[in-house]
Amino acid sequence: MNTIAVVFPGQASQYVGMGKDLYDSDADVRQLYDIASQAIGEDIAKIAFDGPAETLKQTRFTQPAILLHSLAVLTVMKDAIPDAAVTAGHSLGEYGSLALAGVLSAEEAVKAVGRRAQLMEQACQETPSTMAAIIGLDREKVAEICQIASAKGVVVPANYNSASQLVISGTVEAVGEACRLCKESGAKRALELQVGGAFHSPLMESAQKGMKDYLETVDFLPPNIEIVPNVTAESETDSTRLKELLVAQLTSPVKWHQTMQTFVRRGVDVLIEVGPSKVLTGLAKREMKGTKAINIDTMQDIEAFSTVMAG
Repeated sequence: MNTIAVVFPGQASQYVGMGKDLYDSDADVRQLYDIASQAIGEDIAKIAFDGPAETLKQTRFTQPAILLHSLAVLTVMKDAIPDAAVTAGHSLGEYGSLALAGVLSAEEAVKAVGRRAQLMEQACQETPSTMAAIIGLDREKVAEICQIASAKGVVVPANYNSASQLVISGTVEAVGEACRLCKESGAKRALELQVGGAFHSPLMESAQKGMKDYLETVDFLPPNIEIVPNVTAESETDSTRLKELLVAQLTSPVKWHQTMQTFVRRGVDVLIEVGPSKVLTGLAKREMKGTKAINIDTMQDIEAFSTVMAG
């Protein structure tokens, strides 16, 4: 009997056209996109399917579009998605895991992410800020460099994606200084990312307050499977605590590498990524040796899923 983890991708997994085949095939999916469009005041289906990429890359559109794609896969598959022992999502993907676990309905998750995206974009506009990927330098050294570069402004570790890849986040000048110091210290790459701002850093504090106020109006039900939140990278089943961690997540690093280590300790031998692209699948193949990692993105993926599971 397999031990299955179902995971949901975050920002930067988007691509123009994602989810259109799912939208065309299912009335319930179309209804979900309509709910999201009403919540954000824009036609999110048109933006996701037709772009342009520059528009889709804007945080207020990227986040709901990615979550909608993930929820569309779940909606189309229904009971064909195997029962998971544990679930998690990368940053905004955590809302997908809450929907899978029954903590939030799909509609509630979409509305919450729509609000989250608006708040985060507003926070990005308050201070010029960015993120950068650091490859080939251990996390302790990167943390030390961030402390030194903080003389130029805010810069902190933001995403622990794998043993060899970490993302830093902060003001433009401080991130640039940290990248320079990382290269001097032997990093293979220190590359600024094309993102809207400094996610998972103290520069998101204004969004954090707004999200706390919003989530206080939303009822969280007890999860029916274990959830591994980004902030702790440990299994959690208390709905009140899950809500608190969603708020904390905005200014805390995403502990994805640690999450995968938790999956390994939990005995996960099949990881299913639900949503656009294959970012989390690729990380799992490198970091979770012996685990079957599968991405479900398109209708073709759904149709091939049972064959892949059996193979």
